[in-house]
Amino acid sequence: MGNSLFLQFAVSSAMVVLCVIVHGFGLFGLTRALRSEANVERLRHIRPLSPRGAIFTLSIVVAIIALHGVEIWAFALVYFAVGAVHGLEPSLYFSTISYSTVGYSDIHITSQWRLIGAFESILGMLLLGWSTSFFFRMLGRIDAH
Repeated sequence: MGNSLFLQFAVSSAMVVLCVIVHGFGLFGLTRALRSEANVERLRHIRPLSPRGAIFTLSIVVAIIALHGVEIWAFALVYFAVGAVHGLEPSLYFSTISYSTVGYSDIHITSQWRLIGAFESILGMLLLGWSTSFFFRMLGRIDAH
């Protein structure tokens, strides 16, 4: 039992570190793309309620959702690989409800791997918050002008 708990904790911790790195680099890359000199000048001329403002906002939303999708899939593949959830579709479903903190129940995952689902929920809450603050910071760049 103790060995199983240690393994769950190790895999969970590795996934947290991996996803934080992926998320950080993803947001950094998005920031860098938006901070190019040409984009900074363009941002000054975008009105928030214009079609360009809407496209800017939607582009950021799609990029953030894609980033969360990568992290959800990473957990789903781990669940599938270790046999914590049987089948790829149920693994993806369980990962999505865990990451989003909906978490209907842990009956979808074997008891030997439940700790990963708990870690994913905590991580999802933090990364969703990080993305939200990033999103509002980016919108502030066009709204302030």
